[in-house]
Amino acid sequence: MAKIGVEQSLTNVQQVLREKGHDVIELKQESDANGCDCCVVTGLDSNVMGIQNVATQGSVIEASGLSAEEVCQQVESRFQ
Repeated sequence: MAKIGVEQSLTNVQQVLREKGHDVIELKQESDANGCDCCVVTGLDSNVMGIQNVATQGSVIEASGLSAEEVCQQVESRFQ
């Protein structure tokens, strides 16, 4: 399955993705995103200072306002 980076605070998303068989990496720092097929972020600290650095070539999904199941559906739709 896909290697998915998920921010630390999104434990419910991590759990659902693991249950579906994905390889989940907890994102603690920018370098943790290296090699991930997709990253799930809270969006809380999105573009705070107007600086955008590319840390991964994979998709980035903002989990704000979505349930863990909805996030999982978005992740899986990226790989179909």
